[in-house]
Amino acid sequence: MSIFAQTCGIVLLLVLLIFFLRHKKVELRTEQAFLACLLMTLVCLFLDIFSIIAINYMDIFPRALVGFICKSYLVSLVGESLFPLLYICIDIDSLRTARHSGRKLFFIVYSCIFAALIYLLPIYYYYNEGAVQYTYGPSVMITYVGALSLIISNFVIMFRQKMRINAMRREAVMLWMFLWLLTALIQFLNSELLIVGYGSAIGIMILYLNIENPESNLDRQSGMFNHNALYQYIRQKYQTQEQFSCLAIILKHSLVDTLHSPAEKFTEIEIANYLHSIPGTKVFKDAEDEILILFNNEQEALQKSRQIREHFELEWGRENDMYASCDWVFIPNSQMVENEDDFLYLLLYVRQGNFTRSDSSYLNVDMPLVSGMYEEKQAEAILRDSLAEDRVSVFYQPIYSNHEHRFTCAEALVRITDRDGNIIPPAKFINIAERNGMILALGKRVFEKVCEFLQRVDIQAFGLEYIEVNLSVVQCGYKHLAKDYIAIMERYHTDPKQINLEITESASIGAKQALLKNMGILREYGITFSLDDFGTGQANLNYIVDMPVDIVKFDRDMTTAYFENARAKHVMDAAIHMIHGMQLHIVAEGIETKEQFEAMDKIGISYIQGYYFSKPCPEEAFLNFIRQNNLPTDTDV
Repeated sequence: MSIFAQTCGIVLLLVLLIFFLRHKKVELRTEQAFLACLLMTLVCLFLDIFSIIAINYMDIFPRALVGFICKSYLVSLVGESLFPLLYICIDIDSLRTARHSGRKLFFIVYSCIFAALIYLLPIYYYYNEGAVQYTYGPSVMITYVGALSLIISNFVIMFRQKMRINAMRREAVMLWMFLWLLTALIQFLNSELLIVGYGSAIGIMILYLNIENPESNLDRQSGMFNHNALYQYIRQKYQTQEQFSCLAIILKHSLVDTLHSPAEKFTEIEIANYLHSIPGTKVFKDAEDEILILFNNEQEALQKSRQIREHFELEWGRENDMYASCDWVFIPNSQMVENEDDFLYLLLYVRQGNFTRSDSSYLNVDMPLVSGMYEEKQAEAILRDSLAEDRVSVFYQPIYSNHEHRFTCAEALVRITDRDGNIIPPAKFINIAERNGMILALGKRVFEKVCEFLQRVDIQAFGLEYIEVNLSVVQCGYKHLAKDYIAIMERYHTDPKQINLEITESASIGAKQALLKNMGILREYGITFSLDDFGTGQANLNYIVDMPVDIVKFDRDMTTAYFENARAKHVMDAAIHMIHGMQLHIVAEGIETKEQFEAMDKIGISYIQGYYFSKPCPEEAFLNFIRQNNLPTDTDV
């Protein structure tokens, strides 16, 4: 009697079961289904051993009992083929959909029919002096047919629904089923090799190691559930239409000797231990400095949220040597948004936005805020479609030279349109593009269109010297910026002297080293730079010294303040004196009246930009404007 393979499989599954049960879990349906698959395989292996023992002692056990045990083992093989199919269906549809319930019911009934046939059809036994024992006959053949058809169905469903199934789960289940088929084929060709159960145990181990290991859902340092677990959990909540509330804790900093000292880590572990001690909650670490606590009951969530905030203030408040400074965001009802992706987008939207809070650190999310989030998400979709369908255009705003009394350059400004041709204001998509990374593609598209414009139009014939192109904060920190822009200019044979790139003070703060390196390469190539929005950033005088710029641009708020605030007038006069002393030119933006224009000219501003002369306009309108204002007319000749 050889049960070595089955025993090895049982030992392997018991070890996996112990590891699986000893770790805390998120309570996902996939976890429950995996546990069911593991237990089903374990039952199958035990029944395999019992059937071998029953055949070996046929002379002791009643014939009917031997038949029942052997047929029960065959039924467990069909069940072992059914459970992976039910497991993979969890990823495809939510439990509330009729289609999912119907498919699940069909395969259960289908398996039950085969189980009934197995018990009804005859079975025969082969026994060779205690060395080899196996079964054969109609009952065995129908087992192979049923199990094989279920496995083939599993492969078909995974192939047809592959976009809706977690890729790692799909690959693990396919490998599991392949091992099952391979060992079943070997056993079918050689009935003496009883290895189907062991092959299935190896498949369960692969599934555990690849995707169902509970440790993969944990943040190693704090013991909280990680982002992967968060997404799976809230996805399940939305699929089953279970409401929940959320308290987000955004840790701003901890007052310790150094930012990443052991003391800070100890504080995080203390915080995690406290939050885990609160009954009825799930605690997730969504980012390095963001903790999410999910509650199943809204009223309980309000009560416990107050309790948590009070505890933070007492245990880690400002009066202690070490404290956690936090922003708090409370989402009272998950049904305020439609799905798990919108929920995560809402958290990002709230975190990056500037919203009115009930106190200095607490924000209660309401429906107007959610509506604003959906408007932003719609703008993001329009931006994505505009890039894909090339609905990105460039408007130009002329810049007047007070010294030459003509328009000598222009600023290129991005515009996008929806499918109806309506222009979307830049304020509605620029910040979004910077947050989601699309600003790199958008900025490159604008620069390419400017270079294409310079290839088609001889701007010098219009009296223009160069076009200014804005660089966003993200672009300034992009290490391949210089290489990409030089490649575009070479493709369109653009004279680098006809390009001036505008950087902002905020960009130079966050990505100064990458920016300086890019500026060095581009300046050597022949491009000039402007420092845009002077007066709105931090340490602006220092950045004029550090940055190799040729032009400084005063933003609209600064020029407006010059006419409305006596102190601002003195500050601006001092800044102009300093900038002129450094042999740099100044552009005043936002000039809208003749009085403002004359005042800027009087104090020595080199260039004027604003609605007083022209709004940003499309290429053809811009060229017509320059033609009418820069070029001599017949009466002038």
